Amino acid sequence: MAQRNKIEHEGVTRRDFLKGLGTGVLGSVVIPASPLVKSVKAASPDVEELAGTVSIQITVNGKVHKVSVEPRTTLLSVLREQLQVTGPKPVCDRGECGACTVLLNGKPVNACMVLAVDAENANIVTAEGLAEGGELTEVQQAFVEKDGLMCGFCTPGFVISATALIKEKGTKLTLADVKAGLAGNLCRCGTYPKVFEAVLTAARRIEEKGGGV
Repeated sequence: MAQRNKIEHEGVTRRDFLKGLGTGVLGSVVIPASPLVKSVKAASPDVEELAGTVSIQITVNGKVHKVSVEPRTTLLSVLREQLQVTGPKPVCDRGECGACTVLLNGKPVNACMVLAVDAENANIVTAEGLAEGGELTEVQQAFVEKDGLMCGFCTPGFVISATALIKEKGTKLTLADVKAGLAGNLCRCGTYPKVFEAVLTAARRIEEKGGGV
């Protein structure tokens, strides 16, 4: 009865509804917009334009880009599909594995969980943007020397997270510090001991040189 009242209230009689079912053309029955939808449209005429695209500007690895995106597009999609920056990897697509970690205004974030429109005018750094003048950073070099990777799919995210960790916590890191700092990054190959060793090595070398990450 409640369903019948609801249908008739919205402008479709029970007979029309059943007729649509009987002929298999229920999908063609036009049901008027509910009062709620009408009120939303009246209050915001642009509500239907949300499915369109907007133009934004972001800086990726020092280069300014202007891109056109749908409001639902993630930063990860823009980086990989529009800008061909493939360091951040799409793995879990739900912010659990850390393979897509990038620096957004200096802070590590999962690019799959950030809308591109929310990164407008932000400064994005991926693993490709860490090296300067073609020279690997201490973190990158340590990952190579200590064999801190196996398949390598998760490595860019680990490198970014490790870089952010040293910048935030400094070079006097313990193993516990490294484990806690990289807790958001997963390695399905199980290369954690080598990863931890690489980060501790990089931190020690940076401290010895008295330089930055």
